Amino acid sequence: MTYTPPIAEQRFLLRHIVKLDELTGHNAFAEATPDLVDAILEGAGAFAAGEFAPLNRVGDQAGARWSPEGVTMPPGFKDAYRAYVEGGWGTLAGPVEHGGQGLPFTLATVVMEDLGSANMAFSLCMMLTPGAVEALKHHGSPELQRTWLPKLISGEWNGTMNLTEPQAGSDVGALRTQASPRGDGTYAIKGTKIFITFGEHDLTDNIVHLVLARLPDAPAGTRGISLFLVPKFRLGPDGAPAEHNDVRCVSIEHKLGIHASPTCVMSFGDADECVGWLIGEEGGGMRAMFTMMNNARLNVGLQGVSIAERATQAAVAYASSRVQGSRAGWARREPVAIINHPDVRRMLLRMKALTQAARALTYYTAGLTDRASLGDRDAQLRADLLTPLVKAYGTDVGVEVASLAVQVHGGMGFIEETGAAQHYRDARIAPIYEGTNGIQAADLVGRKLGLEGGAVLQRLLAEIGQDSAGSSALRSLVEACVAVAEHHGRSEPEDRLAGSYPFLTMLSVTVSGWLMAKQVQVLDEELEPTFRSMKTAACRFYLDQVVPEALGLQAAATAPASILYSIPEEAFAAG
Repeated sequence: MTYTPPIAEQRFLLRHIVKLDELTGHNAFAEATPDLVDAILEGAGAFAAGEFAPLNRVGDQAGARWSPEGVTMPPGFKDAYRAYVEGGWGTLAGPVEHGGQGLPFTLATVVMEDLGSANMAFSLCMMLTPGAVEALKHHGSPELQRTWLPKLISGEWNGTMNLTEPQAGSDVGALRTQASPRGDGTYAIKGTKIFITFGEHDLTDNIVHLVLARLPDAPAGTRGISLFLVPKFRLGPDGAPAEHNDVRCVSIEHKLGIHASPTCVMSFGDADECVGWLIGEEGGGMRAMFTMMNNARLNVGLQGVSIAERATQAAVAYASSRVQGSRAGWARREPVAIINHPDVRRMLLRMKALTQAARALTYYTAGLTDRASLGDRDAQLRADLLTPLVKAYGTDVGVEVASLAVQVHGGMGFIEETGAAQHYRDARIAPIYEGTNGIQAADLVGRKLGLEGGAVLQRLLAEIGQDSAGSSALRSLVEACVAVAEHHGRSEPEDRLAGSYPFLTMLSVTVSGWLMAKQVQVLDEELEPTFRSMKTAACRFYLDQVVPEALGLQAAATAPASILYSIPEEAFAAG
């Protein structure tokens, strides 16, 4: 199945939701002229459709392959990655002083959306490297930045994130990987990490691992964790990869989806020859890693948008070609394509509406991130508030839309040849990694609601409330969110956590509904007619049907935890 980049939609959101012209009016982003922006939109879409999309199926079928010598990627991937590097696609938002173009993060977001829609598993290689760049940019020493950033930004080397261990998943503080000073400013790294995305492959001649580890005598928990740069190969005097750094991939996981993304078990220091360089301060590992994780969480939310877009395109194509039955209410009884049946149209329009709403939320937050980089503190605080929403809601939408796509295909959706099943299998990981969506909800009620004593959320809801005059359902949902937030403000931690996920969904739909309402207000006759009609219908569907659904979550969002603990643990296993 082919992929068609949604360039008109992307351009519309950059103009009306991100307000890119405001960003490019700043000296830091002055290079992002309208002509350059159009060239990026057109070029990224063409590149993703031409180079990455044709490899999606072969990547799923062949998958990454492990051997004692390393991991081999599926046919065609090495050439496509080389084209990505040569095209400079990884450099867009990178710092100019280290070889980047210094363009808005929002434009890099558009590129990542296209790559993820074309080939979600492959795009994971490009998704984590910008986070490594951010961690080094904000926390690395000047020497580390000079040594490693140029080739990370270019994509000649890729970056990975190494947190999880067999006994330390969401509880990062339980990790045991050790970092011992070697007496020359470097550290000997020893330990095992699991679930490491693209921890080993044959696309680049070096891999830069960012590894959380514990120094000798470090305090227990997260306060004792530091972050280290651990390359696959140490560099020679000429800056080229030279001596192997005692880093091995001992196996890769066999997964439900994203088969072309090697998920690695990494072993560091089997021969006690693994060298790492400290990033930031000793004991400051979580602060530095969260810089990388926040970037990754936005990009994972974007993955939900990407897979939803691809699944929707496939479902529309199938529904337009599959002839079955006659249209209800028509006097003529000739067979019609199933896209003419009401329930199929309901599913397709829901898919379009959810995808557009999640995209608007993600792009809006990306725009806030750009404004924060220019020193706008209010934008930074709002981006902090919205990051768990982008990650959780975006990926929930991806799974729902991919599931609906299988349903639209009917029995053929359950058959691998159509590709609908792959989209669903690939989408299912996104609500799990980079912090499960339950962890995002806990972050929302545990940290983000309290930003500036609750004022950050209050300002956002007040702004949405002022703009919601045209939608009674949206206005009611804003009022419900205010009530739930106040309820959580006086609740015990366990009760807040019990209602955190329903509240996250309520708040996500509120912000997304607001952004959809904004789009209705700026539609004009100059837009291409079919784009305008679909945009109008998708926004109205979201406001009239999805927003009212979220109102029904208020009872769950305020329910205490007592019912959850009213039964003993063993009762869950009772017959």
